[in-house]
Amino acid sequence: MVDALGVAVVGFGWMGRVHTQAYARVRHHYPRLALRPQLVTVAEEVPGRAEEAADQFGFAAVTRDWREVVADPRVRAVSITAPNFLHREIGVAMAEAGKHIWIEKPVGLTPQDARAVADAVAEAGVQGTVGFNYRNAPAVETARDLIAAGEIGAVTHVRIRLFSDYAAHPDGALSWRFERERGGSGVLGDLASHGADLARFLLGDIASLTADTAVFVPERARPSGATAGHSRAAGGALGPVENEDYVNCLLRFASGARGVLEACRVSVGEQNNYGFEVHGTKGAVFWDFRRMNELRVSRGTTYQDQPVGTVYVGPGDGEFGAFQPGAANAMGYDDLKVVEAYRFLRSVAEGIPYGATLTDAVHSATVLEAMTRSAQSGSWVDVHP
Repeated sequence: MVDALGVAVVGFGWMGRVHTQAYARVRHHYPRLALRPQLVTVAEEVPGRAEEAADQFGFAAVTRDWREVVADPRVRAVSITAPNFLHREIGVAMAEAGKHIWIEKPVGLTPQDARAVADAVAEAGVQGTVGFNYRNAPAVETARDLIAAGEIGAVTHVRIRLFSDYAAHPDGALSWRFERERGGSGVLGDLASHGADLARFLLGDIASLTADTAVFVPERARPSGATAGHSRAAGGALGPVENEDYVNCLLRFASGARGVLEACRVSVGEQNNYGFEVHGTKGAVFWDFRRMNELRVSRGTTYQDQPVGTVYVGPGDGEFGAFQPGAANAMGYDDLKVVEAYRFLRSVAEGIPYGATLTDAVHSATVLEAMTRSAQSGSWVDVHP
């Protein structure tokens, strides 16, 4: 017997659309899933967006006030894809109302915000999944398994990069993402939060770090209306960019390994250049999001001049088999969110967390806060989980 699970999506920008599409697809890829998501309500304050979403995806109801979702007994699970400054208030309210939450990173503006949501989820006994989607790539999970099995020896150092040009255009609109009050940190919360999660997912806790940040596009035009995605607003009144475009960070892991994490949202010529290089005493493993289903691996006993080979992940790796029948058939970004939806719904069905949780969000937020402190002081700082 498959139970229906009433779900709502709060915030219908690009990520709200991605979550909704994942709900629509999840049982196509996971037909044995014990829950069938039913789209009950979409909440979006921008006029017309919720109605368009309901027409396209079949939500039963629309609202401009997310508080109506809190009071709706039909809704048992909620995707929170609203701007960062709303995460804490919405997340806590939904959890206290007994609703399971799938919330996008960085879960608020501060570690305190993330902890507040985590505490509310724990106290209510509901499930909380967080949108660290890159860890869901089968190649990333395979890399983690290789590292844990000692296939590349003891890890010595890692380099994690997240370079994008989404904010490189000088006419990019001064949306909430560039404001400290509504967006919190800039590229730290947007991209480096993924890097911090990947670092811990692959190699364990970060013990200390030192970071440097910069703003390279100091002013942007204020938009005349609601923005979507990475809108442009040429000719509008200029306002200041209040959070960082770039971060470079040196890491020391609890294991003794060293690392570099670098992220930038204004990298001209870079489109989603995300990935990592992990080196060990016997080998190395490399992953590039733009070739998401491949790993480059070096392992053996020759050490010097040791070759690097390409491994194509297949049905035996992570969740690949739910999407493709054989290696080298590509998965894409939206598939990672379907995996995330599956793990969220499985968590709800079984009462056991699968995938990234609020605990992971707190760890990531703590690392980001340490980066901010280090950039301000110019010194090494300890990371306290």
